[in-house]
Amino acid sequence: MTPQWDADKPIYLQLYQQVVARILDGYIKEGEPLPSVRKVAAEYQLNPITISKAYQMLQDENIVEKQRGKGLFVKHGAQELMLTRERESFLTTQWPQVLKQITRLKLSVAQLLAEDKENNA
Repeated sequence: MTPQWDADKPIYLQLYQQVVARILDGYIKEGEPLPSVRKVAAEYQLNPITISKAYQMLQDENIVEKQRGKGLFVKHGAQELMLTRERESFLTTQWPQVLKQITRLKLSVAQLLAEDKENNA
């Protein structure tokens, strides 16, 4: 999680998105606990209610589950659930805009792949 916040978006939503990204990227694995609300609040100097709100969103979406007396843990199957959801969101929301821009700029697949290869070298 990064302590740099976008002023145009609520912090709890950014925190939620960061946790989702960390689970998708494998930094937080299924069955592992999330950092405690107190720990995150102290580390990033945030109100604990902000962290609780983000964590509640994760619970509401069945990504994490509360284990009494232990905290919140990433549910088994959560990564695949989020991956499916994120792919669908990308393909329906972001991809049409990306494709429109690619078409507008008359970029070919070969150019895009060459650029990607160059940037990852």
